[in-house]
Amino acid sequence: MGVPVVTGYYRFTDVFFEWHKALPNPEDLGPLRAITSSDALVHPDHPLRKPGQDGIELYIATFANGESRPVFSLAQLEFIQQWLFAMGLTKEPIPLPSTDSLILPSDVVQCSPQLFNDAAALKSTIKTIDKSNKRLKGVGTLLMPRRFKFERVRTLWTEKVGTWLAIDLEQWEYDHTALTELGWSLVRWEAAEMIEECGHFIVKENMKYVNHNYVQGNRDYYDFGTSEIIKFADLKTRLGDMIHTYTKAGPLFLVFHDGSQDLKYLQSPKFAAPISNCSLIIPDATPKGGMYIVDTTEMFGALENNSTNNKTALQTTCIRLDVHKDIKLHHLHNAGNDAHATLLCLKSMALGDSIDVQREKRWPGQMSSTDGKVVHSDEKKEEDDTENMFSGPGGDADSGGEFPAA
Repeated sequence: MGVPVVTGYYRFTDVFFEWHKALPNPEDLGPLRAITSSDALVHPDHPLRKPGQDGIELYIATFANGESRPVFSLAQLEFIQQWLFAMGLTKEPIPLPSTDSLILPSDVVQCSPQLFNDAAALKSTIKTIDKSNKRLKGVGTLLMPRRFKFERVRTLWTEKVGTWLAIDLEQWEYDHTALTELGWSLVRWEAAEMIEECGHFIVKENMKYVNHNYVQGNRDYYDFGTSEIIKFADLKTRLGDMIHTYTKAGPLFLVFHDGSQDLKYLQSPKFAAPISNCSLIIPDATPKGGMYIVDTTEMFGALENNSTNNKTALQTTCIRLDVHKDIKLHHLHNAGNDAHATLLCLKSMALGDSIDVQREKRWPGQMSSTDGKVVHSDEKKEEDDTENMFSGPGGDADSGGEFPAA
């Protein structure tokens, strides 16, 4: 029987602060400390840097309690061990850190890659993650699965896996069974090259229905191509064919922004889209096929450290993620524009750093001291204005004050 292959990870802090202490030969301490220092790790000539990458690839491991840690892979440490010996910097291969400190793949919920090309950024990441771990204690149960899914999406996007298809529906405001538009926008990869496509369908039979009372429709203002006027039956066929095509090519990720109602309509007998076997859970291992649901409101909630059911509107999400410059906000509520905006939001989050580092970079100093949720500057101003309105000059918000004498 063959020897089993051992894989796993070591905490960055264990490698940086502890590994050298266990070396039997004091002469090996200097070379090891030099190659694992923050400045050396981010140097373009570091042996761990992969060709074509702008930085060294480390990993952010997420554990079942939601906490994260920067880690090296065991393979990286083995490479350092052999490289030092091959270059004549050590007389023999140095021993690896104790297996007591080895983190097995089964010990983590998620492990996502992250590039570092700056020593200050690497040190800042470690501090940011440490602060976030302290804030996670006692958070609501909704936040943990959102955090795990956020990092799974980042990992799969980085690996250029599957097709990511954002879908948005617009229905008549007085009868939600009357579909007026369907928009889609997708990203997929061919030979590691990103392919982007999008479209906008207008349902021919329902063109007489115009939204303007409860929501201002923008059916005629599709900004990313030419709208197609199509019969409802043909629309069902077109979307069904699209889904079949991309599920044959690998995993398909259906992306919505607060898409529970859209998903319910697509799965209804009236539309009967071939998505009955879709899963809300993305597996730990990279999937070879299958269909999975990704909701950008949940991802954005995780990024904001929001443990409540409150969901952020698409327009606000675009502004918070700074993708609003790529769309016309006043043309949202067009299904094609909404689908494209949803995919832009997903892309912005998936291409960013790990969740805690990304949060700090996007909104520095805006985390609540109580629960760690992001409190945006405009929201803080609204809170302050409300408090001032009720308190008045020199009074407390809950103070009744005194009435003037009659």
